[in-house]
Amino acid sequence: MASISIPDENRTLTEVQEIRDFLQPFGIWYEKWDVAGRIGEKATNEEILEAYSPEIERLKKQGGFVTADVINVSPETPNLDAMLEKFNKEHTHSEDEVRFTVEGRGVFHINPENGPVFAVLVESGDLINVPRDTQHWFNLCSDRHIRCIRLFEDPSGWTPHYMDDGVHVKYSPLCWGPDFLPKADDIDPVVKL
Repeated sequence: MASISIPDENRTLTEVQEIRDFLQPFGIWYEKWDVAGRIGEKATNEEILEAYSPEIERLKKQGGFVTADVINVSPETPNLDAMLEKFNKEHTHSEDEVRFTVEGRGVFHINPENGPVFAVLVESGDLINVPRDTQHWFNLCSDRHIRCIRLFEDPSGWTPHYMDDGVHVKYSPLCWGPDFLPKADDIDPVVKL
């Protein structure tokens, strides 16, 4: 399930309603879709789109989207580092970026005009939009795996428009959560200055 980290306020949000309430003033909506038993482990992209066709059609009508696809990124993806370089720097798009996470995890960092920079950790079952012209960037988690349904207004896809002095360099690209906290044995007891 999604969670939000607001690093400059040292605050984390984990409850669905508080996440929705926090995102709403920024024009971002969050939905939690059921994933249990919806698709098989080896589902094709076409099977995924078919399984979620009612939700996709609702979003198309609601947001003016004309097409949807499935992106599947893993450590075996050819030219993965080059692909990730396109999205891990602060940028905007001329249309909403809408993603439903089928599998895996990733982090959207948002730099809104009217608030602090915050990060939204998305996992399996999470749907989020990043409104057009919103400054943001995206990172995969350490397993470098995510499978998402994406919706587009323009069938050619999103084009990133990079910020000259992006703030992405000031924020950690790492995921967080219980399975990402260091174990006591992994912490170096010696402070190095």
